[in-house]
Amino acid sequence: MRLRLERRPQPARHWIYLSPILAVLVTMLAGGALFAALGKNPVAAISTIFWEPLFGEFAFYYRPQLLVKGAPLVLIAIGLALGFRAGIWNIGAEGQYIVGALTGAGVALAFYPLDAWFVFGLMILAGALGGLAWGMIPALLKLRFGTNEILVSLMLVYVAEQLLAAMALGPMRNPEGMGFPGSRNLQDYPAAHNADLIAGSGMHWGVVAALIAVIFAHILLGRHILGYQIRLTGQAPRAARFAGVNPARLILFCLGTSGALAGMAGLFEVSGPAGQVSIDFNVGYGFTAIIVAFLGRLHPVGILAAGLLMALTYIGGEIAQSDLGLPAAAIQVFQGMLLFFLLAVDVLTNYRLRLLSRAPDPSRSL
Repeated sequence: MRLRLERRPQPARHWIYLSPILAVLVTMLAGGALFAALGKNPVAAISTIFWEPLFGEFAFYYRPQLLVKGAPLVLIAIGLALGFRAGIWNIGAEGQYIVGALTGAGVALAFYPLDAWFVFGLMILAGALGGLAWGMIPALLKLRFGTNEILVSLMLVYVAEQLLAAMALGPMRNPEGMGFPGSRNLQDYPAAHNADLIAGSGMHWGVVAALIAVIFAHILLGRHILGYQIRLTGQAPRAARFAGVNPARLILFCLGTSGALAGMAGLFEVSGPAGQVSIDFNVGYGFTAIIVAFLGRLHPVGILAAGLLMALTYIGGEIAQSDLGLPAAAIQVFQGMLLFFLLAVDVLTNYRLRLLSRAPDPSRSL
C-alpha cells in the first residue's frame, strides 16, 4: 500500500477554511513535542501560551496587549496580502517598517519641543511616505531592469537595519542621553506620543489604522475594479493581460501600498509602545506579518483574526519564558511552525490523498 497525491478537479472550498484551523492544531501538537524535548510540561506550556493571556490571573493586563501586538502585524499583513494575491512578493516589509519609523520619528524630533496638534499628523504622513519610498525601490528596479522583487526587498531590510543603527548612534541620538545610543523618548513628548485613546485599553491610533486598513482592503478586493485586477492577475496572469490589466501600475500600487502601511506601522510603534529609535527597535514584525497574511488566507478579515492569534502567541510566549523558563528561540520556532504546517496542510486544498495498493511485481512470479 502506498499514498499518492492526486490533483482535485477543482480546489476544495472546505479545505480553504479548514486548513488554518488544522494547521493551528498540528502546531500545538508539534510544539508540545518540542517543549517536551526541552524538558518542559507540554500541556502547561501550550495552556500558558493560549490560555493565560485571555483567562489567567493577570488577563486584565494582557488582553489590551493583544491590540498593541496585533495592530502592527495586521497593518503590515494587509499590505503584503494585496501584493501576494497579485503574485507580487514583497518580503522586505521589515525594512519599510524601520524606515517609516525613522522618517516619522525624524519629524517629531525636528519639531521638538513644540506642543502642537499637527505634529502627530505630520509624523503619520512621514512614516507612510518613508515606507512607500523604500517599497518603491524594488518596484522601480523590477520595472526598469527586471530584477526580482523578493531578493531586492529582502536585501533592503539589512540596509534599513544599518541605517537604523547609524541614526540611533548619530543624528537621532538624544543629546541629553549621556552618550547612550537611542533617540529621545517620544512617550515624554505629548505632541508625538501615540498614547491609548482609552486609558489601559491598548487602543491607540495604530489599532484604529489597522481596522481602517482591514475595511478598505475588504472593499477594494470585493467591490473595486482594482481589486478585481489584483485577484485576476494572481489567478490567471495571461487572462489579466488580455483583459487590459497594466502590470506596471499594479506593481507600483502593490509594493507602494504595502510599503506605506508597513511604514505607518513602524511610526505607530516608535511613537507608542517602543517610544524611541534604538538599535534593537525592530522586533521582526515585518517577517511575522508574512505568516499572518498566509494564516489569514490573504483575506482582510482572516488577517485580522490571524493577527490577534499571532499576538496571542507573542504574549503567551513571553509569559511561558518567565513562568516556565522556555527559551525565546523555542517560542520563535513555535511561531514559525504555524506557517510551515499551514503550507503543508494547504496542499490538501488542491490535492487529495489516495491510498493505492502496490501492483504485483511480474519478475517475482518467474
